[in-house]
Amino acid sequence: MTAFPEAFTPVRGGFVLVDPDRGTVLRTIPFQYNPDTLTRTLTPQGIGSEPGDRLEVLRLKGPAHEQFRFDAEFDATDAPEKFPDGLHPVLSALELTMYPTVEQLRHEDALARAGQIEVAPMESPLLVLVLGPKRVVPVRITEFTVTEEFFDQALNPVRAKVGVGVRVLTVDDLGHQHHGGVLYLTYQGRKEGFAQSVRHPISDVGTPRV
Repeated sequence: MTAFPEAFTPVRGGFVLVDPDRGTVLRTIPFQYNPDTLTRTLTPQGIGSEPGDRLEVLRLKGPAHEQFRFDAEFDATDAPEKFPDGLHPVLSALELTMYPTVEQLRHEDALARAGQIEVAPMESPLLVLVLGPKRVVPVRITEFTVTEEFFDQALNPVRAKVGVGVRVLTVDDLGHQHHGGVLYLTYQGRKEGFAQSVRHPISDVGTPRV
């Protein structure tokens, strides 16, 4: 396994599965085509929810909740010899980011049969969304819709569109020392750097009166 996060320099967008303890890359799932459109939704935390809440209206409790929504398209119709199982492998790789492994499920069943209860939920690999070198963010999938559009003679899907919604995980979710928390701080730091590069004179927008 290779070191994280220097291990991958993606040519196109995709997902990276990372060991949450060691920070090593477990698997990369590149998009066949980069999304044509990307919708981002941000919801600030902590601002006063009621008009007249003067004590809270300018306070922020933490990073904004940020969500991404996009469609990923996959097509194996032009090279069937390279895809004997159609798109099953890539679709399964994406879908399994939301599943515990069979080994974990069997372990949980064995504990239950022995009369033991595992208090801590099963931990999954850290999922990282890569949208170019300047947007590398830890995420959790919140929405996943697959539309299989074309099939081969064995009914393997060979053309599909995947609608994906993810929520960005912040230091509130992961902590500051977690590998994902470090990634998030880097991501927000880049935003702050971009914002600092906007240095138009205040005269361009007018001087506010206070």
